[in-house]
Amino acid sequence: MNRSLLVLMVLAAGFGLVGLALQKLEEDVFPTPGGDLRIFFVGHGSLYLTFGEKAVHVDPVGSEGDYARLPKADLILVTHEHGDHLDPEAIGDLRKAGTQVVVSPACVGKLKDAIVMKNGERRTIQGFEVEAVPAYNIVHKRPDGNPFHPKGQGNGYVLTVGHKRIYIAGDTEPVPEMAALKDIDIAFLPMNLPYTMSPEMTAEAARTIRPKILYPYHFGNTDTGRLIALLKGEPGIEVRVRPMS
Repeated sequence: MNRSLLVLMVLAAGFGLVGLALQKLEEDVFPTPGGDLRIFFVGHGSLYLTFGEKAVHVDPVGSEGDYARLPKADLILVTHEHGDHLDPEAIGDLRKAGTQVVVSPACVGKLKDAIVMKNGERRTIQGFEVEAVPAYNIVHKRPDGNPFHPKGQGNGYVLTVGHKRIYIAGDTEPVPEMAALKDIDIAFLPMNLPYTMSPEMTAEAARTIRPKILYPYHFGNTDTGRLIALLKGEPGIEVRVRPMS
């Protein structure tokens, strides 16, 4: 290795710049009347967004990002209790004075000072309208017959930011309650079997919700090209694939 490059890397590490470089995340920007909404794609089910001076993190998990180096949270949304969605250490790294954490009923007792929201509840938190919506399995079940995600235990969230309605589905299948979701600008839908949806199920959910922009997420090794093909020519729905495997 070039000696000068090695010295620069050592100096950068000393100042924490290498770690910061590793946290250069892909982002999409959406102009709104109140300023730019920025969405950052951390990985798997973890993402965050910024609007003005505020940051909202969704399902932060340390295996997906170095949360000690990401913006502190004003609001944290946790969809359910599974370890790839609920990470107390990552949440601790993001907390600051005034951070509010919203969790689903399955997370009760797992985090200190959390706000529990049940399916169907709406609240205004940190200036954002937050709606908890159902996220559960109908078809896919464990060997004992219980669904991977029982009804009423997990949440998806509809978050209103700068007049944009963002649906973050959590771990779910196409469920009847999706038909009630209206005017969704941006949707994150999971796509990995057997825990959530196949590409066909994700396409079905998208046709029900009709988001302007659809991000498959939590998709593991699922072929995202299959979803793109299924929704090709579907009016009004743009599929965007980002690093959320």
